Amino acid sequence: MASPISQTAPDHAAPLSPAVDSALRTLASEADGVAALATALRTTLRPAFDDAIALIQSAKGRVIVTGLGKSGHIGRKIAATFASTGTPSFFVHAAEASHGDLGMITADDVIMALSWSGETAELRNLITYSRRFRIRLIALTSDPASTLGKAADVVLALPKAPEACPNNLAPTTSSLMQLALGDAIAIALLEGRGFTAVDFSVLHPSGKLGAMLKFVRDLMHESAAIPVKPLGTPMSDALVEMTSKGFGCVAIIDGRGEIAGIVTDGDLRRHMRPDLMTARVDDVMTRNPKTISPDLLASEALEILNSSKITALIVTRGKTPVGIVHLHDILRAGVA
Repeated sequence: MASPISQTAPDHAAPLSPAVDSALRTLASEADGVAALATALRTTLRPAFDDAIALIQSAKGRVIVTGLGKSGHIGRKIAATFASTGTPSFFVHAAEASHGDLGMITADDVIMALSWSGETAELRNLITYSRRFRIRLIALTSDPASTLGKAADVVLALPKAPEACPNNLAPTTSSLMQLALGDAIAIALLEGRGFTAVDFSVLHPSGKLGAMLKFVRDLMHESAAIPVKPLGTPMSDALVEMTSKGFGCVAIIDGRGEIAGIVTDGDLRRHMRPDLMTARVDDVMTRNPKTISPDLLASEALEILNSSKITALIVTRGKTPVGIVHLHDILRAGVA
């Protein structure tokens, strides 16, 4: 049974609870931080951002993201976003780097180090390593004059902003600004290389994203499974084909094997008469039927099916039927 609270509509005129009031202050503070970051990108941060993008684009290796504490958690997410959008990247823990993980980093790589203060002690060995082997270093820090900032080839100086924490201690606004800047870099790189939905699907074969990025060719029925009959076929034969293949339709092809029409359950109802079974498909079919390419995304096919209020589509290359896809095939694949 639902609780009484869940059954009661919120009273928008009522005073805010302390919890909601606190949440709104947090969101406002963090929004101010992101706004300050956007302002900096238009002005003081703009040259360094362009330099960072150029540095990553010219790198032969990967982007090695590193950090500690909350910066480390944000760094893991940034590295994952880079990797999933076409920029080879992985995260190296700043402390573990001094215990052997420096060997993961090569001279062809670019290091992106996150530290709000720029004085994270665990980064010092990594900074030294980058300078010794001339590995390019990008710093995300609020202090360009810090140890990290002075050592870096490119400094992405984050504007100082108060934390949402009332004690101005817990990383909140600062973490969000780091994350937002990391996302901005990832998308700028994505757009710069012309990374498409097709490229994205290669890196996301599983889960909901993988399902949304499947192609019609991955889901369609082919060869003998396609319900198809030539022009001139008696409707009695076409009905047997429709029934045996189970898609509620049959594609009609001409002498060149190209689609000329389609007979659907709806066509049968519209032409219901005593002599229907002896009629020819030419007189019953819908001409110029809607078809799709096997190279179309399954999510786009679903949109066509829904907008056209139909349950199956003939798949063609040019005008030649090569498959058929049903609404249920797409839904079973998790596309919805």
